Amino acid sequence: MSDQTHMHVDHDIAPGDEEQHSVGGRALGYVVGLGLALLLTATSFFIAGTDLVWQPSIPVALIVLAVAQMGVHLVFFLHITTGPDNTNNVLALAFGLLVVFLVVGGTVWIMAHLNQNMPPMDQIMPMRS
Repeated sequence: MSDQTHMHVDHDIAPGDEEQHSVGGRALGYVVGLGLALLLTATSFFIAGTDLVWQPSIPVALIVLAVAQMGVHLVFFLHITTGPDNTNNVLALAFGLLVVFLVVGGTVWIMAHLNQNMPPMDQIMPMRS
């Protein structure tokens, strides 16, 4: 006989498929995500409009709250987790972010160097008198 023990699995789930949850369980997850998103949004507006926070720290606080809200959206609404069945989702998200950063970064880089790489207009088309 074999030394390996085979465990009986009650159900088999294909990669990318989620287990069937009750409607109440799914709705509770969405409601918690909505509550956290609303709380983070209200906190951002409060920080931006109050004098209770040290003024130079406001941009940093808003960036931290924005990153936290992105995390809430990824986990509660897009269901991005660390499970092995989410590898394709995480890779697709990473590729999308790479494309966005390349497009935005390339655009900013081109616009920043336009002034030094373009000759002045009077050299291209001399003024007629």
